Amino acid sequence: MTHRETAERFIGSIVQCGSPAVSPDGQLIAFVVSRVDLKENGYRSQVWLASADATLAPHPITSGDHDGQPTWSPDGRSIAFTASRSAKDSDTTLHSMSIDGPGEVRTLATMPDGIEAPAFSPDGRWIGFTSRSRHERYAAKDESWQAPRKIEHFFTRLDGENWVYDRPSHVYVVPVDGTAAPRNLTPGKHQHHGLAWTTDSTGLITTSRRHDTWDFDFAADLYLIGLDGAATGLTGQTGVYVSPAVSPDGTHVAFLGVDDPSTTPQNSHVGVVGIGGGAHQWHSRAFDRTFETTAGSSTPVWESEVALLVTVEDRGQTHLARVFTDGRAPELVTSGALTVKSFDANSGTIALTIAAVDRVADLYVIREAVPVALTDFGHRYATAVSTQSWERFAVPAADASAVIDAWIMRPVGFDPTQHYPVLLNVHGGPHTQYGETMFDEAQMQAAAGFVVLMCNPRGSSGREQAWGQAIIGPKHRVAPGTGWGGVDVDDVLSVLDAALDAYIFCDPARVGMLGGSYGGFMATWLAGRHGGRFRAICSERAVNNMVSEEWSSDYGSEFRTEVGPSHLDDPDAYLAFSPVRFARDISVPMLLIHSENDLRCPIAQAEELFMALRLLGKDVTFYRFPGECHELTRSGSPIHRVQRAEIILDWFHHQLWS
Repeated sequence: MTHRETAERFIGSIVQCGSPAVSPDGQLIAFVVSRVDLKENGYRSQVWLASADATLAPHPITSGDHDGQPTWSPDGRSIAFTASRSAKDSDTTLHSMSIDGPGEVRTLATMPDGIEAPAFSPDGRWIGFTSRSRHERYAAKDESWQAPRKIEHFFTRLDGENWVYDRPSHVYVVPVDGTAAPRNLTPGKHQHHGLAWTTDSTGLITTSRRHDTWDFDFAADLYLIGLDGAATGLTGQTGVYVSPAVSPDGTHVAFLGVDDPSTTPQNSHVGVVGIGGGAHQWHSRAFDRTFETTAGSSTPVWESEVALLVTVEDRGQTHLARVFTDGRAPELVTSGALTVKSFDANSGTIALTIAAVDRVADLYVIREAVPVALTDFGHRYATAVSTQSWERFAVPAADASAVIDAWIMRPVGFDPTQHYPVLLNVHGGPHTQYGETMFDEAQMQAAAGFVVLMCNPRGSSGREQAWGQAIIGPKHRVAPGTGWGGVDVDDVLSVLDAALDAYIFCDPARVGMLGGSYGGFMATWLAGRHGGRFRAICSERAVNNMVSEEWSSDYGSEFRTEVGPSHLDDPDAYLAFSPVRFARDISVPMLLIHSENDLRCPIAQAEELFMALRLLGKDVTFYRFPGECHELTRSGSPIHRVQRAEIILDWFHHQLWS
């Protein structure tokens, strides 16, 4: 099998579950089944329905190609969902369909720029949602007819979104009976994200940055938006507070967040504030982990007046946790080597989507404290592509101050008498984690005959806050650390040394390394400082020059929350985070991959490194992917994902097997 065929098999076979929504009586679960469509080079999704007691087999209830975000009416008789069914490809529609009897699917709204977070009001009269409101320039025939943009603040463009300041995300409501068009409750320049209705249906809670200095202080607050459009702040511009959820009695709002917008990273926690605003309290800090997760954060769900359900990371695993407002410490609802990707709960029923290293996500319910599967997409995928499991091991840090979590995956057809080339993977972020979820890249590498090595060095998430903050810049005023390229590099090399020593099937003379984003930074850093340890290195969507990154990224001006001083006050502090300065010391062959439309790490980051290496006569290969953003590996076009995987596997095969 060629490497292209391997990539097509692993990427093209993905069918998985997401977005569970439990009916008000707890008996039914609506959820989304998504799949990759290689033939049409896209993604397809439908809304499915299952019963919590498994008496009703899971089955699709919508027939579109892009249906999602199911939400139940308060009486449980209908479901609203979003779709892309308009003749105009960019339009998103909001529909309502009956569940308990015959009836047509009704279209309630058609929006030109997406619909997010649809939710019925508790009285059943309205559906609230957020959608981007386009400036009139977008009605022009093409860009040559558009008026110029007047730029007055930062964060005007975002990776994967392009221009957002003239397409602000607003809060809308539409009557459920379809008698009126959607009404914008928050017109103007401010962005809004997330929705939670008040229990009396007179308003919605959302997150916004409505103060003048938002792009300097980065604070994000909770606001109550009345049906008349009046906005009342619930928090006081002192932190970042997101994902609101109103308590059953309507007196409090739960949320996720941190109190210090000037420091990155931090473990995000579960807080509660009164519905009228004022001081808030944190209820999850007894468990020093982040409750905004790499696998995809979910809004807290009130299980009772004193208990909230929320997901939390824990050393490579992601679990459902119960957080209490009465002083009790958080407790885990799930356990073991798994990743809870999404969940919902109602009337005693808890529905989750769960993935594992060798399984895509399936729909589960909790029965007698144990997750029970309602779908079997994970088993089908594992059977179709022969997924591999892996072994977890622990490695003492070089300074003996900590233990690093690491994983090793043996190649397909493993023969313990043979020696295999090794691919060391480093994740992006850096405040994210590798862990117990299906990672198609690792599976493809193992299928191509490589030993796959992964770890969560200091700077990663899933651990205590100090672990993530260990690589903050040494000049940071709150939590000074070693900076990137410090103890994180020590940890990665310690894991590599331990694996080569403990697993005799690993060939120390044939080690390759690859990583994207921060992992791309690590790839370039290792090439320049420790290149003799590797036969080949692939640096993807990398940060190579933090000075120009801070000048040009869509997050530009915010990296000071991690570095410390600004790049104007202390450019040398940013140069210290910049592995491009080691270009003369790079002797290992390098593969560079970058997306043309990457705004998070603009393509100039790769161009700078390529130009330096080419001028110096180094062995460098550079691939540029058109039309893609920073998320190529996760949500790029399926064909590009296949082509990227083929390039990487072919290149490492040439470098490590030849």
